[in-house]
Amino acid sequence: MSSDYQSARIALGARLRELRVEAGLNGKQLAAQLSWPPSKVSKLENAKQSPAAEDLRALANALGVPEVQAELMGRLRSLETHYAAWRRQLAAGVRARQEAWQATENSTAEVRNFETACIPGLLQTAEYARHMFQRTTALHRTPPDIEAGVNARMQRQQALYMPGRDFKFLVWEPALHMLLCPREVMASQLDRLTGVFGMSSVHLGIVPLGADLTVVPTHGFWLFDDRLVMVETIGAELRLTDRAEVDLYRTVWNELEQAAVTGPQAHRVIVRARATLDLM
Repeated sequence: MSSDYQSARIALGARLRELRVEAGLNGKQLAAQLSWPPSKVSKLENAKQSPAAEDLRALANALGVPEVQAELMGRLRSLETHYAAWRRQLAAGVRARQEAWQATENSTAEVRNFETACIPGLLQTAEYARHMFQRTTALHRTPPDIEAGVNARMQRQQALYMPGRDFKFLVWEPALHMLLCPREVMASQLDRLTGVFGMSSVHLGIVPLGADLTVVPTHGFWLFDDRLVMVETIGAELRLTDRAEVDLYRTVWNELEQAAVTGPQAHRVIVRARATLDLM
């Protein structure tokens, strides 16, 4: 979770505590008035739980200050620009989420993407993407509009062929061996990956096992024109715009790029991974 997001959540919790104290209520009294579990007020005020919009409306009315609803909703929207749970993100289906990604990509000249455990979405085959979406929707129990999502992801890939665009990908070598799909699908995916070498708008590097690293590649991330970082965790998507955080991810990218192999060396690493599938 980003420090920017948590700081905003702490500030919102402090504001809720301030309003409760001004109303002359303790946490248990307020929870009872709202028919909430006794611990919920404490969790909200101490940034252990994020409120829903209806929670804030109920609190404002219970505390006799309905006029602060607009302020509280603004604070909540600020939180949600940084952190969006996958279940909420995918509530409208996989296709809608892919179209939102496409809108962000279309407003960006330089896209940089580092992946630790899977093939970058913009380089995925339809079959590989299909298996990824099946896993995601099953995990989060969201609408399984798999085919619509696959079609939308394939549509996103058209940006790779547009002039004036620059896409840079770094893939940690273990991702070439992660079997998130049947072996034959992975074999075709690695064949597709070797095919991007030579594309004018695509630059692909592999961070090999055994490389000397000055940073720890704990998770994948996207950089959009040094103005936005997007991170996908198991539970949520983070959108980071704070200058210090963007600079930090840019530094990590630069360090990983230094450790990566490209061109014929990267091609050989992929071919070796592909060969292991034939041996199984």
